[in-house]
Amino acid sequence: MRTTAVLIRATLLALALAGCSDSRSEAPAGSSTTAGPPAAAGSIAVRVTYAGPPDIETLRINKDVEQCGREARIARILVGGGHGLAHAVASVAGLDGPPATHAAQLDQKGCEFRPHVVAMRTGEIEIRNSDGILHNIHTYSTVNTPINKAQPGFKKVMTETFGKPEVIKITCDVHSWMLGWLVVMPHRHFGVTDERGAARIDGVPVGTHTVEVWHETLGKLAKDVTVKPDATTDVAFEFVKGG
Repeated sequence: MRTTAVLIRATLLALALAGCSDSRSEAPAGSSTTAGPPAAAGSIAVRVTYAGPPDIETLRINKDVEQCGREARIARILVGGGHGLAHAVASVAGLDGPPATHAAQLDQKGCEFRPHVVAMRTGEIEIRNSDGILHNIHTYSTVNTPINKAQPGFKKVMTETFGKPEVIKITCDVHSWMLGWLVVMPHRHFGVTDERGAARIDGVPVGTHTVEVWHETLGKLAKDVTVKPDATTDVAFEFVKGG
């Protein structure tokens, strides 16, 4: 009996030692099986104003008036309350990131490009035709392959890809007054100002960055800002007429 008990104890001790050895091989000292904390980030609240009057032209039209109406409003400089400048693209310079996982959206409605300015990451864009009439997408790109394609009324969605950062003018060859812009970015840290001139950029890595603001008529401005963890940094830009 004593011999049997000794053998049982020896077997149990061997199994315990083997279990400890297996645990050490799966998780060596100093290793971690969980991901580290996310990188610290903050936000940038951008305010863009214009020290000048709006620049809006109204054109009489006589084509496809059922969908387009009889007037087209061309807003080269759209100014809202508090001199806020709409349609300006604010972005953080010098960052990079993967292509978008979801397509950007551009619609043709009322014979206008909506929104007037689309800021997007490199990747796909869905160009919609809500008017149900013939449009023709024409992009004036140089880094990306230009597009010049008819989109009949029955073709509700046309998907295109822009794989390289670029500011791209877009028109419709059927309706000459239609004008829009695609601003293709290499990352997700951007925003387009609303009619109050406001845009917000979230998830910006902590540190000092250059924020750039682009406008189709007024050009580009830039400022350095310092982003702190879990905080919002305010930055203001003013475009000046003739400046």
